[in-house]
Amino acid sequence: MGRRIVATGRGGAGKSSFAALVSRYLNPPTLLVDLDPDLSLADMLGFDFRKEGKRTVCEALYDVVKKRKRNISPTITTHDQMESLLWSDCLYEGRKIDLVSLGTKLTEGCLCAPDEILRKTIPGLAKNYTNLVVDSPAGVEHLNRNIVSEINDLFVLCDPSDKSLKHIGRIKEIIKQVGTRYGHFYLVANHECKEEAEEYLQNTGEIYLGKIDYDARLEQYNLEGKSLLELPDDSPACLSVRRVLAKAGYQTNS
Repeated sequence: MGRRIVATGRGGAGKSSFAALVSRYLNPPTLLVDLDPDLSLADMLGFDFRKEGKRTVCEALYDVVKKRKRNISPTITTHDQMESLLWSDCLYEGRKIDLVSLGTKLTEGCLCAPDEILRKTIPGLAKNYTNLVVDSPAGVEHLNRNIVSEINDLFVLCDPSDKSLKHIGRIKEIIKQVGTRYGHFYLVANHECKEEAEEYLQNTGEIYLGKIDYDARLEQYNLEGKSLLELPDDSPACLSVRRVLAKAGYQTNS
């Protein structure tokens, strides 16, 4: 497996936009895994799952469970069926970026089962890619499930709030408790952070990489459903993400 990258933080901090733009500038091929149930990454990238006949992990798992209840293929384990479906039904293949989306759970209960499927299958799925980028949903639940147990670079997106700053400590405590290993723990400020918030982040004892600048065009693209892959390279968000990646030691493509 190539480089393993996780973007996390509180809701609204800009994780999905950051993950999309990071994937845009990494050397391909990149596998992007969206663990957020709202499917925002597919929309941000202009990937139409329905048009391409692709399904989310939750959708595929729902169908597998229904078939097992009807005793169809009872000798094949759920994991084996899902491992096959991830390649055939759930993997959206783009030009430089491929995407797998967790999706919205279709039954009562938590996301433990689909998360466990991904935890077991991501290593095999990602081994043929140069980079694995994971967009973790808001909060710490998915980190607690240790879906990606070995991370090269963990990027924490921060907004200028006390909750966001406390969130940094919670993330570190949880990944320590569940045994997640990481190479680097990076802080990145979103565009709402002013000088005072940036100064605080610089003094946390963690590596602060900088701020993602406000980009009106990015907001417009998200509002209109246009792909962030089509943003001009000189847009503030793109320039900011490339600066952050450069500080983290990445060689970015043009």
